[in-house]
Amino acid sequence: MKKYIQLYNKIKNMIIRGELKNGDKIPSVRKAAEIYNVSITTVQNAYFDLCADGFIIAQNKSGYFVSEIRNSLPSKSIEIERSNIEFDLTGGTADADSFDFTLWQRYIKSALRQSERLLSYSEPKGEYDLRCAVAEYIKEKRNVITSPDRIIIGAGVGALLQILCSLLDKRSCVSFPDKSFTQGIGIFSDYGYEVHTRDKDADIIYVSPSHMTRWGDVMPIKRRLELIEYSQKNNSLVIEDDYENEFLYNVRPTPSIFALGRGNIVYMGSFSAMLLPGIRISFMVLTKELAEKYDSCAKRFAQTASKTEQIALCNYIRDGHIKSQIRKIRRLYTVKTKTFADLLKKNMPDAKIEIGENTLQIILTADFEKELTAFENEGIKVFVEKFENGKIVMVLSPSAIAYTNLEEAVKRLKKAIF
Repeated sequence: MKKYIQLYNKIKNMIIRGELKNGDKIPSVRKAAEIYNVSITTVQNAYFDLCADGFIIAQNKSGYFVSEIRNSLPSKSIEIERSNIEFDLTGGTADADSFDFTLWQRYIKSALRQSERLLSYSEPKGEYDLRCAVAEYIKEKRNVITSPDRIIIGAGVGALLQILCSLLDKRSCVSFPDKSFTQGIGIFSDYGYEVHTRDKDADIIYVSPSHMTRWGDVMPIKRRLELIEYSQKNNSLVIEDDYENEFLYNVRPTPSIFALGRGNIVYMGSFSAMLLPGIRISFMVLTKELAEKYDSCAKRFAQTASKTEQIALCNYIRDGHIKSQIRKIRRLYTVKTKTFADLLKKNMPDAKIEIGENTLQIILTADFEKELTAFENEGIKVFVEKFENGKIVMVLSPSAIAYTNLEEAVKRLKKAIF
């Protein structure tokens, strides 16, 4: 079992047994890494999943606390291990049919044959040929025009944000759209930044235009232009995380903020959602000034992404497979979401079912008088957005469920709720 899952289960069990009570503060990421003798990344991943599952919450400038959402858990609850989950409706895993493993293995084997290249560490910014391929890809796909020298490769957005935090002024105030991006909020907080949500006077504004909230809302073009104007007027930095822009199917394509602004904007993207969560390769386009600052202290940084996977991904992109992969998963996930929503409406006529604007999330609102362990008891993992006064609001994503298993997942969900 992975270390972050072990830590997740350890803290979760302490909450369930009542050893950690509602409102109790838990150690910071750095402190927890020392206490449990694990890496900061391990703690961040465990805390991220604990936040996503509603066990803890991140509070601005204060740290992490046990969430009041767990007050319905009895002290003698029987723990259901994460490995017993049959249906993950949080969108945290991928459908096995969404990716051609055999094709990817060929690219990995080809990369491994470059033995001399693999004898050395990767460049801190990432492999140059991959950065060139990424520059061409985002130019064609999102009209993001940049030099490969301004692109930084990393193992996930979290690793890139840590680099960015070390380059920016720690006296700055950072604003997030809401509290849903717990990993990003936690990283900025750990680096000493003042973090707010929906703060118009922030020095740094973090946005995900194609997935603004957990509901999958898409930022309209008018709002993007207003954000650019505000940034230029107040000399604020905009961090544009273009998360899930590839999946917009029923929504008219909207230009990236970077392409519209040409100003003080850091552009970020990831290949994990397009390929597999296990292939942790993300990228960041720095502003000209930040790129120069990075170059002046480049020796402080080390590349976190696998060199073998970087070489493989570079050739995968150049051969055009990334385009066909995007088309494939966009069709697959869109059809799956619509089918799942139709099944929910058919089986749960008393529940309110809505599909998010980006067609990936389903918002389910229903009466719920049980305990939250009812979902785990049915082998289902869900994200609970709100649970109070006998009403529950969940954000569901069936992306990880095989198409043939969607009906069974709906039956389990119905049983857990009603």
